[in-house]
Amino acid sequence: MDSLLDPRDGPRDECGVFGIVAPGREVSRLAYFALYALQHRGQESAGIATAQGGHILAMRDQGLVNQVFDEQKLRALQGDMAIGHVRYSTTGASSWENSQPVWRSDRREVALAHNGNLVNAVELHSELRRRGVTFRSTSDSEIIAALLSTHEAGTIEDALVDVMGRVEGAYSTVVMTKDRILAFRDPLGIRPLSLGMLGDSYCVASETCAFDIIGAKFLRDVQPGEVVSLTPRGIQTRQAVASPRSALCVFEHIYFARPDSRLGGQPLQVARGRMGEILAHEAPVAADLVIPVPDSGNPAARGFARVSGLPQDDGLIKNRYVARTFIQPGQELRKHGLRLKFNPLPEVVAGKRLVVVDDSIVRGNTTRQIVQMLRDAGAREVHMRISAPPLRHPCHYGIDMSTREEMIAHRRTAAEVAAELGADSLAYLSLRGVYEAVGGTPETHCDACFSGIYPLEGTASKDAFEHALPVVAPSAG
Repeated sequence: MDSLLDPRDGPRDECGVFGIVAPGREVSRLAYFALYALQHRGQESAGIATAQGGHILAMRDQGLVNQVFDEQKLRALQGDMAIGHVRYSTTGASSWENSQPVWRSDRREVALAHNGNLVNAVELHSELRRRGVTFRSTSDSEIIAALLSTHEAGTIEDALVDVMGRVEGAYSTVVMTKDRILAFRDPLGIRPLSLGMLGDSYCVASETCAFDIIGAKFLRDVQPGEVVSLTPRGIQTRQAVASPRSALCVFEHIYFARPDSRLGGQPLQVARGRMGEILAHEAPVAADLVIPVPDSGNPAARGFARVSGLPQDDGLIKNRYVARTFIQPGQELRKHGLRLKFNPLPEVVAGKRLVVVDDSIVRGNTTRQIVQMLRDAGAREVHMRISAPPLRHPCHYGIDMSTREEMIAHRRTAAEVAAELGADSLAYLSLRGVYEAVGGTPETHCDACFSGIYPLEGTASKDAFEHALPVVAPSAG
């Protein structure tokens, strides 16, 4: 796809998961709206599975939640419990076979939805294939499903405790059997997972904004290494594996999670505003106007304006109806491609020294074009201010962030990046400033994409598992 039409030049969202056990409620409809709230975490595919009468029915397809499901499909998904998933392909190609929830019926029937990335997927996959286990997909999520479905333990809880001791990497996951849903999180808690309550029923979701949309109440985060078992009779919890430390992805605070979600009990809108305030202290600039790159830069731009005393306005208007497009614009329109997403307002920016605030730069393609568009609209100076440190290292835990060589900050100073982007100046928020804003420390978070310090031994790129697979013809399932 043409980079001009790529809706995000930043890191790719990973996935969103949801699960609910609520007898007497329309669980598929609740799952639909929860996934709708989590749509920002993945736009390639969506799926819902329900359990009724001892059997699991799963529906999944490529596309957005409202493209995959309609009233007829939701009515067909009957039951007292449901799990759901929205996906961006972190491991495995974007194809129907890799959409989720994954369904398997080996020794026990399971449906599974996973957010994260396993770093020992190749070894586990080889071991399972030696045991005669077959796979329909090239997703590491099916490895977890296969380990649970084929496990000889008497209960799914016992199987899960054993499996969690063997899989390595990031996983915030929900798995459904015919009579319960289990939610579990890796020992470092790299990806988020929250527990909520709707009336007297329990639910889990990647982000608290999913609870808000269905009227549920946030209770707490699922703890690293914890298993939460939801049944019609209530909830049970178990610390399945020891947690040596917490390593929640700090980029969830900066970029991924919705601003109305809470992480660690803190609303992200507030934390992101604080990032902008700290950035204004760290990197002041003589200017006339602060404008955000919408929508990702909005909270930090407001914070920057508050501290700097500069006025703030909308100099870039965003078309919020641009989803991923597969229609190429053709040669004549190609140079205007980014205007599908952003359009500058000459009446706001002409003759002004601008502070342009965004939350991250990865490859820099979009930022470079935004700088040029603002200059074409008459901006006198363009000063980029980024409310995150420079991204210099890939993520191995469920986010597609490009390779080091593709990252514009790789082996470049801020001044060199500014020159590459055509900006008058560029400054990033320090990592210390990020932690001050979120109220955390490097000991409680993973910041490997900034620091290069990975909390887990072993690494696996988005494509490493798929490239290592033998050629297997996928089958429907």
